[in-house]
Amino acid sequence: MAWKIPGRREFIKNSGLATLPLLLPTGLSASGLTDYAAKEENINFVTDGALTSPLEYARELQVIAEKYPDTQDSYAKGGAVSRLEADFAKLTGKQKAIFMPSGTMANNLALRVLSEGKSKVFVQELSHLYRDEADAAQTVHSKRLMPLVPGKAEFSLEELKEAIAYHQKGEVFQSGIGAVSIENPVRRADGQVFSLEEIKKIAAYCREHHIKLHLDGARLHLASAYSGVSIREYSSYFDTVYVSLYKYLGSKGGAILAGDAAVIDQMPHLIKIYGGNIYQNWPYAAMALDKLSSIESQLQKARAKGDQLMTLMNQSGHMKVAKIPNGSNIFNLQITAPVNYDKLTTHLKEKDRIQLRMPDSQGVIKFYVNETILKRSNDSILNALKKAIGVSAA
Repeated sequence: MAWKIPGRREFIKNSGLATLPLLLPTGLSASGLTDYAAKEENINFVTDGALTSPLEYARELQVIAEKYPDTQDSYAKGGAVSRLEADFAKLTGKQKAIFMPSGTMANNLALRVLSEGKSKVFVQELSHLYRDEADAAQTVHSKRLMPLVPGKAEFSLEELKEAIAYHQKGEVFQSGIGAVSIENPVRRADGQVFSLEEIKKIAAYCREHHIKLHLDGARLHLASAYSGVSIREYSSYFDTVYVSLYKYLGSKGGAILAGDAAVIDQMPHLIKIYGGNIYQNWPYAAMALDKLSSIESQLQKARAKGDQLMTLMNQSGHMKVAKIPNGSNIFNLQITAPVNYDKLTTHLKEKDRIQLRMPDSQGVIKFYVNETILKRSNDSILNALKKAIGVSAA
């Protein structure tokens, strides 16, 4: 049974917000939380979603807790967690969904269950699973990750078949192929999107050969916004789907794994034995739940507005913005005049509340479009960029 969230005063007292005046710098007070919404909000071109400070997050969480009277969970049961799971099951078209504390846990537990006793799992060499999960599949779950197409976002069905045939032919004691995992979009490839047509081919092959298919869709809404393919259609080709709650859904952590009931029903025990059974998860789930219903339309608006802004930037004579092939929300920005980039980024942050990344060794800035672009007009953003370039001339 879910627990009822208290009113504003009790919430502040019980959560520790009542002590905020003691923690804030001189001249600030907890009343500043109520002024937050009235201020011009930050725009960032550095991440997939909005950046919030601890105080901003606390204030938003307070508002959400007051809006939804039945928010708390107990060990991920009830409240916002159960509602979020139900919404994601519906969104993906899967029988069930389950909250997990991290994407690494979601990916690894999905592949553990899908592959059963078979050890080989084929993945992109650039994938988070292969590059960024501390070899958990190998060291914890006894899975042998087989990397495909080094340095590339996408592998073809033919490349998958060739890799499978090579290993089947070359091994005397075959351990079997447990699963294939596809990350979409691919973070290490600057958000490149995996071709839907290739996904269809791979899915058909895997089903024919009884190989399970997992989707690392940490940023799946971004792939959807820029490809025009719905979350439900993407998910339909996979046995399990993972989506992050903090990339663009506003949460400070958490993940959702969706799939058939036979798979998801095994997860609570595995979450427990691997240390993920946390007492209360509603501060993560409630934030994501609040934003989930609007995120698709927000990202569509952000994409359209971003396209218009980049056209203006290219026409300005000060900047060049280029699309990444098969890309999503990340673009390549170059400043056409010599500038001091430390001065440029500092000016934008301090004077205009706009965050911009530093360039790489080739002078290319990775320019992220997210929903914060909707906070101001394109003319306002363009003028701020042009002014910052002017005052930062090298």
